[in-house]
Amino acid sequence: MKFADIQSKDKPELNEMLKEHQIKLGKLRFELANKSLKDTSQLGKTKKDIARISTAIKK
Repeated sequence: MKFADIQSKDKPELNEMLKEHQIKLGKLRFELANKSLKDTSQLGKTKKDIARISTAIKK
């Protein structure tokens, strides 16, 4: 997800996206702990998306 795409959204939509990504991160961490996660790069990508969304909310 690119930051330019995030900037075009309004705050309620960004908050909803943030909640969805946080839930996704929790599921990925659970899969990692159970050793069922195949692509571990998804963790980093999801964390970066959360950071981008949080930055857009603060601006």
